[in-house]
Amino acid sequence: MSEIPRRSLKRTAKLVGLPLGHAGRAAVGLGRRVGGAPAEAIAAELQARTAEQLFAVLGELKGGAMKFGQALSVMEAAMPEELAGPYRATLTKLQDAAPPMAVDRVHAILAEQLGPRWRTAKFQSFEDKPVAAASIGQVHRAVWRDGRDVAVKIQYPGAGEALLSDITQLSRVARLAGAWIPGIAMGPILDEVKARMSEELDYDLEARHQRVFAKAFRDDADAFVPDVLAHSSQVIVSEWVEGRPLSQVISHGTPAERDQASSLYLEFLLRGPNRARLLHADPHPGNFRITPDGRLGVMDFGAVNRLPGGMPSTMGEIITATLAGDEPALGEVLRRAGFIRPTVDVSDAALMHFMQTFVAPLEHETFTFSRSWLRSVSATIQDPRREEFLVSLRFNLPPDYLLIHRVWLGCIGVLSQVGGTVPMRDLIVAHVPGIDEDRLPAAT
Repeated sequence: MSEIPRRSLKRTAKLVGLPLGHAGRAAVGLGRRVGGAPAEAIAAELQARTAEQLFAVLGELKGGAMKFGQALSVMEAAMPEELAGPYRATLTKLQDAAPPMAVDRVHAILAEQLGPRWRTAKFQSFEDKPVAAASIGQVHRAVWRDGRDVAVKIQYPGAGEALLSDITQLSRVARLAGAWIPGIAMGPILDEVKARMSEELDYDLEARHQRVFAKAFRDDADAFVPDVLAHSSQVIVSEWVEGRPLSQVISHGTPAERDQASSLYLEFLLRGPNRARLLHADPHPGNFRITPDGRLGVMDFGAVNRLPGGMPSTMGEIITATLAGDEPALGEVLRRAGFIRPTVDVSDAALMHFMQTFVAPLEHETFTFSRSWLRSVSATIQDPRREEFLVSLRFNLPPDYLLIHRVWLGCIGVLSQVGGTVPMRDLIVAHVPGIDEDRLPAAT
């Protein structure tokens, strides 16, 4: 493929074809069932084929469709097991893989962005085959002119136009999407993806953010952020991050490896706002590796939340009030911060019951995240018979907390895939401002 398919009709047809393709296969499955084939075998085959079509279409289209698929892959741990199974491997592939650009197109972009003598003037060597191809760009390994191993990130031609087209078309077909990925609310994912797309296309901005992170975490004992060596509007050259992808730890890591990866991952996301005054806002596993020296290697700074004052202390106040069981204090801070609008009638007791569902991991010295735990939380919040569901309908998400909320949900989704045990209470208390340790009950 030389570039992203950009014509609106072509892209729309592919996206609409996802739910329609599922419907067609379901009709064939019904016919086979009438003919005597076992229902379980038909269902498994149907879901497997739908999952493969999902990867093929979203991967080929790249752009917003690919980013959408990556967002879904982060939250697959919340899906019921009988539905998640056929999609898990397919969605995981969307975290760090997609069909690449043709070699001649890659060379043309590098010549335009880095100069006609880019191969000899900039690099000692350059690998034509990409090591990763994702939503809006692909990555090649190379050796920089000073001998350092580097990653060369190249933006796909037509990425901007494709992103806007994808989000518009995905919004139109989202109401049908339950047919091919049941149990996922598409609207909030699409809204957040759309809000951040323009920034992710700006490689100049991304390079500046990465440099800030690299300076803040230079020589850190637990995290490695590669330096940017050169950049243009469509290319970023940065230090290579050697290590084991987090997706591999998810698929077959040992218990010790899972514990280590989970703690490093959570702590980096918590420390960013204090160290760099920035929040890394793309938490999917394809952006992280465990380096040979045992640190968390961090990549891709296209999605970043700027927090000049660090993480809002309101987060710590909410955690403190909830763990302390202080209903009036919790109600006051939620209303003051705008999570509950003045016209909304909901009791402090109901708010406490709702928030306790989310802070339960902080009641213990350590907590083991798992898919089963996340599914139970998701089922509780989405059950219309429960009080938690009714309270969730009354919750408001203030604009200043929108990206923080999305990153936190993504982080929990990834931790539940990794399945590690982490010192949750200590990490939160150490890195979230506004927590009053004197009011916290003893951890169990």
